[in-house]
Amino acid sequence: MAEVLVYVDHVDGAVRKPTLELLTLARRVGEPVAVALGSGAEATAATLAEHGAVKVLTADAPEFADYLVVPKVDALQAAYEAVSPAAVLVPSSAEGKEIAARLAVRIKSGIITDAVDLEAGDEGPVATQSAFAASYTTKSRVSSGTPVITVKPNSAAVEAAPAAGAVEALAVSFSEKATGTKVVSRTPRESTGRPDLTEAAIVVSGGRGVNGAENFSIIEALADSLGAAVGASRAAVDAGWYPHSNQVGQTGKSVSPQLYIASGISGAIQHRAGMQTSKTIVAINKDAEAPIFDLVDYGVVGDLFDVVPALTDEVNTRKG
Repeated sequence: MAEVLVYVDHVDGAVRKPTLELLTLARRVGEPVAVALGSGAEATAATLAEHGAVKVLTADAPEFADYLVVPKVDALQAAYEAVSPAAVLVPSSAEGKEIAARLAVRIKSGIITDAVDLEAGDEGPVATQSAFAASYTTKSRVSSGTPVITVKPNSAAVEAAPAAGAVEALAVSFSEKATGTKVVSRTPRESTGRPDLTEAAIVVSGGRGVNGAENFSIIEALADSLGAAVGASRAAVDAGWYPHSNQVGQTGKSVSPQLYIASGISGAIQHRAGMQTSKTIVAINKDAEAPIFDLVDYGVVGDLFDVVPALTDEVNTRKG
């Protein structure tokens, strides 16, 4: 069976959930070969093997931490040349999409971004995407070269599938451009204790109807009761009520959780573009004519200041 390269997103050896989802998808089209780079790369092997990696290629060098994406592209290209894979899968983060695009240019291959599903086809892997703000679902395949595909988080269930996970050192020769852009400082993100917005299984978002930064506490309370991430609409972010890092939409982050709860969000097209692939969508809005209700699985017409606290209390009661 053909091998499929999977780029590993990890932090000091702790593998992030989107990578485990990629391993699930990779097994549909071939044998997963993981590529782990940087500090803690070898420590990822056990987790990757548990989820189906037949081989783990590792490399560590100061360049991976000291410079931006080019060293990682150099390493992924070295892995591509060593393996000759049937496809290359990369998490669909901002960095992941840049790595994938640069690799595709180098190996003269087509690229598919933001796939939400993957299946084997007679002429290579077939990716499912949501197009035009999720108004259409498309199936695509790369017709030239080795497919390079980025996959949105929460697109597949994480499945254990123990494999050999043999660790092999990857020899990497860095290009002249690898050191062109240096990282001069890092500031740790302040932890909220909530899951990452793009990876969360549940997202609770607030919009213009929240009517002030001080009122986002009721959105946060519901999110915390559900173990969810907190999102915000562009209107709420532009008003300064919540950080831009939490914005969901075309100019913010794209999410695809199992459950998305929109509170006080009218449903503008740019917001829908960032959350329409959510598996189940619930909207709370006092305007029965709000466009968001055309999209949802469940809608509550009511004042969010009444509904959201009542929902939070109910969740906490059932948990207790």
